[in-house]
Amino acid sequence: MDSSDYNLWLVILAVSILAVAWLPSLLEKYPLSYPILFVIGGWLLYQLPISLPAPSPLTHPELTTHLTELCVIVALTGTGLKIDRKFSWRGWRVPLRLIWLTMIVTISVFAFTAWKWAGWPVATAMLLAASLAPTDPVLAGDVQVGDPNEGGEDTVRFALTAEAGLNDGMAFPFVFLAIGIAKATTTGPDLLGNWLLHDLLIRVGVGVLVGWLSGRLLAYLIFGLPKRISIKTTAYGFVALAVTLISYGVTELVHGYGFLAVFIAAVTIRNHERTHEYHTYMHAFSDQIERLLVALLLLLFGGTLATGLLQALTLPDALLGLFLVFIIRPLVGWLTLWKTNTRGLKRWIIAGFGIRGIGSMFYIAFGLQEAAFAEPERIWALTGWVILVSVFLHGILATPVMKRLDRHLAPVQVSHT
Repeated sequence: MDSSDYNLWLVILAVSILAVAWLPSLLEKYPLSYPILFVIGGWLLYQLPISLPAPSPLTHPELTTHLTELCVIVALTGTGLKIDRKFSWRGWRVPLRLIWLTMIVTISVFAFTAWKWAGWPVATAMLLAASLAPTDPVLAGDVQVGDPNEGGEDTVRFALTAEAGLNDGMAFPFVFLAIGIAKATTTGPDLLGNWLLHDLLIRVGVGVLVGWLSGRLLAYLIFGLPKRISIKTTAYGFVALAVTLISYGVTELVHGYGFLAVFIAAVTIRNHERTHEYHTYMHAFSDQIERLLVALLLLLFGGTLATGLLQALTLPDALLGLFLVFIIRPLVGWLTLWKTNTRGLKRWIIAGFGIRGIGSMFYIAFGLQEAAFAEPERIWALTGWVILVSVFLHGILATPVMKRLDRHLAPVQVSHT
């Protein structure tokens, strides 16, 4: 990279930082989310006759994996820190239902449809289903709860926030199932048994345990240590980043699911001295880092669209992606929320706002590095198409839909049990 390219990227970075700082507030009252503008901006940027690096995830698989991974774990920390509601099986039953039932049924239906109707191999169909079924913690800010102790944590926002925090970790077993099928010469009870024991039970258990333990230990250091020595409040943003990296790194080292551990650690810390101002400092820092990473990734995503990411998209795949966004997730979500305290408008919003985004990019990049899947260009084309549709659809609908929800809830006293 010569000096002119370097200076150009400094300007692009500076404009992106300003946009990240201002756009969320400027667009707050309009049916338009800032991720839409970043995707469009990335597409326009790569139309210009200037020297820019190739943004294709096929060209830079490791960089794609690590950038999306970092963005997701930072978002998971921020997501866990802003949930006011204490964990209980009863109080969290809606997001838990979305994890153990809605997501699993969505994965099953989509994988079967991709295999039987769109002609994908079984392993690839499972990889696509596992990657595209979970909702995204990164791009779902417009439908999530507000900052810590801000109040107004209604059932819909809480359910979508907690689901986004939990399901990125819980989708991983199905990604490993796809990898196992792709690597196996034959399928049978040994493959399924090994997956159930190691990839589902043990790895999930390790993720939950390490997340809880690291959260308890870090909570003691965060809230106990300042009582003994003087620590400036400005340092607590760095503490949030440390929580993210320690929880994730330790869990991955012992072969658990780091995504799950990061969210659980953040929720555990949030439950410690709940009204303390440090929660606000930590969440604010996580949110700023997340927005910077999102801006970079969405610009590059727009660049991939400009440079031919969707060229391999077939008509059956395009219809399959629309089927997921418009039919499978909303219908499965609505049906699986039966006999919960969500009814009418609230139930449809929770079912319909299954936003796809950065997490799906990570799973696809990770899966393609771990095993040989057929037609990687087509895999990325379908993934990019679903993310594009979701970013525009949910980005346009989020503000008016949530305003309607607020009007619907206005006479009701919100409970924070």
